[in-house]
Amino acid sequence: MTKKSFLRDRIFLFLGVIAVVALYFLYAPFRMFLKEVFRVFATGDFQKVKDFVASYGPYAAAISFLLMVLQSVVAPLPAFLITFANAALFGFWKGALLSWSSAMAGAALCFFIARTLGREPVEKLTSKGALKSIDEFFERHGKQSILIARLLPFISFDIVSYAAGLSSVSFLGFWVATGLGQLPATLVYSYVGGFLTGGAKLLVTGLLILFALAFLIGLGKQLYTERQKSKEKQNQNIG
Repeated sequence: MTKKSFLRDRIFLFLGVIAVVALYFLYAPFRMFLKEVFRVFATGDFQKVKDFVASYGPYAAAISFLLMVLQSVVAPLPAFLITFANAALFGFWKGALLSWSSAMAGAALCFFIARTLGREPVEKLTSKGALKSIDEFFERHGKQSILIARLLPFISFDIVSYAAGLSSVSFLGFWVATGLGQLPATLVYSYVGGFLTGGAKLLVTGLLILFALAFLIGLGKQLYTERQKSKEKQNQNIG
């Protein structure tokens, strides 16, 4: 990135932020929309999220896309609720595609923000401690870090995107790893979302939890083994 293009990107990003802030304070419907979004997601109720998205009729898909990008960039909104809602409203394949593409857009925006603004502004958007922990994760797992992080549901999606933007990783490498890494979870959540009605909700949720635990135990064991091998190698080099 040249100095000229870097400056141009910062100007565009700054103008975008100013536009959003102005819209919030000067346009009441937009302000009401954001307040309603936070209220609905604060309930943690999948049905309410689904009804909220569905209330926009022909614009429901666009609203869902916007919500996914929003939660990626600034808002602590549970993305899986959006994925559930997409599957219930648009069907498995269309819902999964919408969830996957909107999450990719959010990840790309986080990456772009971090690469344009640098570390200090990103620390204010997230937290210094969280970024540091992801930096250490990147150092520990090398080139496969982003792919591994995307496969682990307990690692913040947006903070990984921001941290990647602050690192030396190329956008293409980040994009491919993110696309592949988030695909399994998107498909699973989309499949589950189609069954979240009535008594099936508890059954499928329980199965999902068991599936997630089994996956995490297996992956955790693999990561632990890799870490032990790395420590042994370091000790050998010191010795």
